[in-house]
Amino acid sequence: MTHTTTTTHPFAEAGATATLTHEAPAGGPTPALSLRNVNLTLGDGDSQVTALDDVDLEVRPGEFLAIVGPSGAGKSSLLAVAGTLSAPTSGEVLINGQDVAALRKGFGGQGRLARFRRHNIGFVFQSGNLIPALTAADQLRLVHRLAGKAGSSSDGSRTSGRGADGRGFDPGPLLASVGMEHRAHNCPGALSGGERQRVGIARALVTRPALLLVDEPTAALDRACSREVVQLLAAQSREQGVATVMVTHDHDVLDHCDRVLEMVDGRLGNPA
Repeated sequence: MTHTTTTTHPFAEAGATATLTHEAPAGGPTPALSLRNVNLTLGDGDSQVTALDDVDLEVRPGEFLAIVGPSGAGKSSLLAVAGTLSAPTSGEVLINGQDVAALRKGFGGQGRLARFRRHNIGFVFQSGNLIPALTAADQLRLVHRLAGKAGSSSDGSRTSGRGADGRGFDPGPLLASVGMEHRAHNCPGALSGGERQRVGIARALVTRPALLLVDEPTAALDRACSREVVQLLAAQSREQGVATVMVTHDHDVLDHCDRVLEMVDGRLGNPA
């Protein structure tokens, strides 16, 4: 049985509490992300490195999980495996109950996997990674169009239907949900760092993914903007029912998270 304690987290601000537990609470909906005995080895021979060492993790819909740890601990490798960008050396990866290894098998496996990823996983990057020539609204329209053109369902199989060209999609409500409706017609060069991250969050939510993976979203932001962005991620996780995994070095924002885990030398556990 998983032991759960609610305590004042040493990284949180005064008065804040965080739940420290290795697994999501038992029961409830199917986990959006399950990693079971996942190992990832990189390199060959004497240069081999264990990036992930027997990692177990469950994250449920609407949960906001932060993963902290030193550089080189394996945090980016965990995001790559959870995001289906890298295959683990051993172990199981399930997204919304779907075994990712099964998607990779056989003819057309990479295509199935790419379609599955587009519909089920959203990514938020360190600096937004927006396309310079597109307005905030068009950033969202492009993602919707690409997902529609893929014509795939949540299990990665092909479907047919309307909206493949992105017509009829209104990015306004999503931009409004992140406080950016007034900047819909601005390109990234006219936006602040915090505004670019807000657009990046909206873009990641266009396909209504089950899982949102967030890589150091506050790395280029000041403290005030950092807290605003992480507050927004926490709110969107709850409102959209999306499971969010955020890798961060920023201990000042951890009080907004439902759980905090620490990665050291490829192993995942509760913070010391």
